[in-house]
Amino acid sequence: MSAEPANPVATVRAVLPSLTPAAQSIARIILDDPGLVVRSTITEFSAVSGTSEATIVRTARALGFAGYSQMRFALAAAVAKEPERLVPGDLAPDDPLTDVIAKVARAESEALADTAAQLDPDQLGEIVQAISTARRVDVYGVAASGLVAADMSQKLLRIGLSSHPFSDAHLALTSAALLKDSDVAVAISCSGETPDVLVPARTAAEAGALIVGITNNPRSSLAGMAHHTLVSAGRETAFRPGALASRISQLLIVDCIFVGLAQRTYDRADAAIRATREATDRYRAR
Repeated sequence: MSAEPANPVATVRAVLPSLTPAAQSIARIILDDPGLVVRSTITEFSAVSGTSEATIVRTARALGFAGYSQMRFALAAAVAKEPERLVPGDLAPDDPLTDVIAKVARAESEALADTAAQLDPDQLGEIVQAISTARRVDVYGVAASGLVAADMSQKLLRIGLSSHPFSDAHLALTSAALLKDSDVAVAISCSGETPDVLVPARTAAEAGALIVGITNNPRSSLAGMAHHTLVSAGRETAFRPGALASRISQLLIVDCIFVGLAQRTYDRADAAIRATREATDRYRAR
C-alpha cells in the first residue's frame, strides 16, 4: 500500500469529486468537522453520519488509509498542529465583515499551506528543467484558471521564454496541434475535467509535447493524462466557488515554477528582466 496522505484534510478535499456518493457524504463530514472524527469511534461515527461501518472503512481506504483508525489518528495529528481546523469556519450570510476578513484570510492561508505540503521538489525540478529548455510553452485555462494561465505566461515572457496563454478552446487547439516534442503545455483546471482545457492538452500530448497539469483533483482526467501533475488546494464554500478558492494556490505553484526557472537560467533571466524593466521605464517616462 502507498504511504498514507501527509495532509489528510487536503487529501479529502482533493479527491472528493472522484468518490462515490456515499463516500462523498462521509468526506464532507470530515471536511466540515474533522474534530468529530477524532472524537468518535467508528460505531459513534456510523451513528452520527447515518452510514454503515463498512462504508466508512471503504471510504477511509479510498482516501489512502488502511482503515478508519488510521484515518482518525492522521486527522488527530493534523488538527493538533492546527487546532483551529477543529472549528468550522465557513462564511455565513449574516457574518460581520470582521469575521469575513478573518475567515477569508484563514482559508487563503490554509490553501497555501496545503498546496506547499503537497508539492514534490523533485517533480517541480523536472518541470522547471523541461520548461527552461522548451522551444515554446502553451498555457491553457478558462475562467479563474484562465487568469492564472495569463499570469504564468507573462511571468515566463518576462524572463525571455516563449509562452502564450489560451482561454479560447479553438485557439488553444490551433496552437496545441503545432507543438513538438521540444515544447511544454501547462493545463490548469480546478476540477481537472474542464473540456476546454482537456481537449487542447490531449492534442498537445498527441503532438509530442510534455504536459504539466495543475489541478485540485489528483484523480481527475487531467491528472491521468499529464506527464506531471501539481496538486493545488482550495476549499469550496457557498460564497467561494471551487475555482475562486483554488486561484491563490494555483498562483503559488506558478510562482514556484517561475522562481525555479529564474534560478536555473539566472543570467538569461536577469538580462531579460533588466531589458523589460528598462523598456517599461522608458515608456512611463514619455
